[in-house]
Amino acid sequence: MMWNSIQEVFSFFFFFGRRANKTKFFFLLSFLPVIMAMVVKFDQIFSHRTGFDEMSIFSNLIMLVYLQFLILILTLFYGTSICSEEVEGKTLTYLATRPVPKSAVILGKYAGHTLLVILMVDIGVIFSFLILNVNHLLDFSIYKILLRDIGVLTLGVICYASFFTFLGTFLKKSILFGLVFSFGWENVIQYFPGSTQRFAIVHYLKSLLPYKGGKFSFLMFRLEPTRPGIAILALFLISAFFLVLACLFFSQKEYILED
Repeated sequence: MMWNSIQEVFSFFFFFGRRANKTKFFFLLSFLPVIMAMVVKFDQIFSHRTGFDEMSIFSNLIMLVYLQFLILILTLFYGTSICSEEVEGKTLTYLATRPVPKSAVILGKYAGHTLLVILMVDIGVIFSFLILNVNHLLDFSIYKILLRDIGVLTLGVICYASFFTFLGTFLKKSILFGLVFSFGWENVIQYFPGSTQRFAIVHYLKSLLPYKGGKFSFLMFRLEPTRPGIAILALFLISAFFLVLACLFFSQKEYILED
């Protein structure tokens, strides 16, 4: 029954979420890197520049735009809304009275919202990659890089979304705390020397990406990468830990629906 309940909740909120105005706005936001890639490519074409390193630019796009901004914003608003939109919309009562375990509501909505974010991110990454490498599309070796980056960003979405889902069940002003975490903690602690940087999720994501020099090489400053296998395991453990906490809090906590 638990698995069936999760599937039902997932199906409803995934297809409902696709039509939401919020999704349309964030889908457009997810195309910001695509526009940037088009500007860079057009500049190369019309200026006849030589020595244009498409893969280096793509790597910087992944590191600067996706890891430091886009997946944080998307997972923050979708993750915290899993619980908060039910409380603020006063629909939590209807969910609680249905014959569905509360943990299935969290897991089903988490799966639906996370899949939406993954699709937004991956579509933007694919288009950006194709635009920048339009002259090398028959070089099939470059697609390994695309698949690797998609995999890393997908892990990042899964992990951040689980943390923000927990935050939404635990705190009333979860978006505010999420912004502090995203652009405060995550963007500062990753540059601390030693084991301290391992308290940032982005540390494990960067550990899965090879170092690329360039204007944004400072983003790898002081990085002491964790071995890839351990980094992947850590991301899955973090995701599972916060999802379990989110289910426990949502099942046990009494939410007050304000007028």
